[in-house]
Amino acid sequence: MKYMKLATLGFVTTIISTSILLSTTVFAKSNESESSRLAALAKYTRVVGTIEKYYVDDINISTIVNKSIDGLMSNLDAHSSFLDKKGFKNLKIQTDGEFGGLGITVGMRKGTLTVISPIEGTPAYKAGVKAGDIILKIDNLSTLNMTIDEAVSHMRGKPKTKIVLTIVREGESKPLKITIIRDIIKIDSVYTKMIEKENILYLRVTSFDKKVVQKTKEALLKHKNIKGIILDLRNNPGGLLNQAVGLVDLFVDHGVIVSQKGRDKKEDIKYSATTNTTLTHVPMAVLVNGGSASASEIVSGSLQDHKRAVIIGTKTFGKGSVQVILPINNTEALRLTIARYYLPSGRTIQAVGVVPDVIVNAGKVPHKVDEFMIKEKELKKHLTVELNKIDKKKIKIDKKDKNVITQNDILNDIQLKSAIDAIKILSIGKEK
Repeated sequence: MKYMKLATLGFVTTIISTSILLSTTVFAKSNESESSRLAALAKYTRVVGTIEKYYVDDINISTIVNKSIDGLMSNLDAHSSFLDKKGFKNLKIQTDGEFGGLGITVGMRKGTLTVISPIEGTPAYKAGVKAGDIILKIDNLSTLNMTIDEAVSHMRGKPKTKIVLTIVREGESKPLKITIIRDIIKIDSVYTKMIEKENILYLRVTSFDKKVVQKTKEALLKHKNIKGIILDLRNNPGGLLNQAVGLVDLFVDHGVIVSQKGRDKKEDIKYSATTNTTLTHVPMAVLVNGGSASASEIVSGSLQDHKRAVIIGTKTFGKGSVQVILPINNTEALRLTIARYYLPSGRTIQAVGVVPDVIVNAGKVPHKVDEFMIKEKELKKHLTVELNKIDKKKIKIDKKDKNVITQNDILNDIQLKSAIDAIKILSIGKEK
């Protein structure tokens, strides 16, 4: 059986194959007896016939079957769905072309449409949408009983058009309305900065597109004599599996990175590290939060299992399943979960997520304003000189280098401060 495989762990999709023939062979793998299967199909036929005959509104059999398939798929899991003509077309637009969007990844959590994460630099991110936000309405449409595909379809639109999301946010007493202007989503997936005075490389990966491994390689080769690496995967919704595997492979030189296991043993795959691709063994810290999903969870969880990095932040989203697209005909298809991803230790990510080694909630670093002390006997003689020194120091700090994370930046991010401290501890004993 051929199918279109979603080589994805988040918002990026790649179609591998394009055809399928559905027939009675679909039922051949069932453990049920032939008579049980026939009885079940006969019951379904009677139900369809009854609805067609007695339902209050005139409804044709095609509509009944489509609704029943839609209901079946949505009840399997949060990521399986029925793609009708419109949904299948939208999928192709998403995978093959540019479209106007918001820049958020959404998922179903406890039956509600939830923001996995806003993608850095996109309209949703700039408008203030946050990971964990529950979307109640898209414009005036309620999201109750709305599928993910329907929600994405409503949120997508022409660039420069307006959309209003009504959301519920933890800590807010009433729903918030956020106005967003759609735009073409273009993402800078990897960028680097140096931590001021620390010789630590800050590596930010916002999503796993096809350039992540190459851009990370370039950054590591450019900064060879660093004391440590902070890999920031916060609010990273995922992307291409091969990029997640390739990223881990830059830091781990042996062992399983991640494995894929499904009902069909043919879908079982192990992805392993190779020695010749490993570029560095310097201490690492990885930052994650509730917006880190899929590929981000594979990377952070694998590095954690290999004891290659300290994971810092809050528990990740918990999306570790594999979906494929199974076309029914030229215009309709099923998006079906066929496997789960497992970390090197054998633990699953799905609905569990990755628990950091060090739990640190987002916030600022508690601190006092810098003080200076002058001995009493030097007060009159040196006060002016000391004040001038402090003024000069302030002037230096105020000069912002876009390629450097300043001490002021660190004070505004306690998770980042914790990662820097972790690198310092891990570096003890490694320094000559």
